Amino acid sequence: MNVQLQKSKRRLIDGYPGQLTETMQLYSLCVIPVLLVVIFNYLPIIGIIIAFKDYRFNLGIFGSEWVGFDNFRIMLKTKDFVTITWNTLSLNFIFIVTGTIAAVLLSIILFEVKSRTFTKAIQTLVITPYFLSWVIASYMVFAFLNSEYGILNKILIGIGMKEVNWYSEPNAWPGILTVANIWKNVGMDSVIYYAALMGIENSLFEAAQVDGASKFRQAKSIIIPSIMPLIVIMTILKIGNIFRADFGMFYQLTRNVGVLYSKTDVIDTYIFRTMRVLGDMGLSSAVGLMQSVIGLVLVICTNYASKKIDKDFGLF
Repeated sequence: MNVQLQKSKRRLIDGYPGQLTETMQLYSLCVIPVLLVVIFNYLPIIGIIIAFKDYRFNLGIFGSEWVGFDNFRIMLKTKDFVTITWNTLSLNFIFIVTGTIAAVLLSIILFEVKSRTFTKAIQTLVITPYFLSWVIASYMVFAFLNSEYGILNKILIGIGMKEVNWYSEPNAWPGILTVANIWKNVGMDSVIYYAALMGIENSLFEAAQVDGASKFRQAKSIIIPSIMPLIVIMTILKIGNIFRADFGMFYQLTRNVGVLYSKTDVIDTYIFRTMRVLGDMGLSSAVGLMQSVIGLVLVICTNYASKKIDKDFGLF
């Protein structure tokens, strides 16, 4: 008996036979993902120095002349800086608020549906736009908003109203972009919230039903508090990109129409046009670095504020 006990202790100390082999197999599964992260996420960090150089293609990254913070000064002194910054921040803020509300409401509605077959069908339907490119979405939007053949204008004419040239109405586009953003992203976000809802104990709902709580009361007292930490985490992650616009959306949906720039021109589209005309890689890199740094600061500040409200609301 003592011999068996000693052998068991020795196995706990030295490891079971073949444990090293099993561990190496697990580590080997991580090799490719780690290499991908290193190659595509860490090695490109070297390119940050372009933001501080007058980059020339014939001289390369390390041969180009250092200019310090000149690229940042050019960006801050541009006449359109206030407009593009305001458009970027305000529209992203609207996207975060409306997108979160829509995703939470959709997840609650799907959670209340008892038929799992119907739920899966709806989830598949709302997730599909997430995998469509903005190029495809732009043609779909154009089919609705075209001044001559657009479906929306035909509806307006059918009810006795005048047709609208949507691509020359800047004030209408914040709303159009908001609807497009919800249409494209609400499905994927709602799946995340729906997964969190599935983890809520049924006993809480049973107790609420015994007490006579309505569906609205259950949502207010059980569902929302249960997923609030996840909502905060998702919001923090999105705030990290509030200074970075979705280039595909703003460039493709608006078809790069100059009349709409006052409401739809954002930092990313402005820099793209600057690069296309001037070919200034240093300016583009400076803006990208500035967006990343500001995003990092916003994430840290938002996370700190969230943890002050409730220690369980923080991302880290």
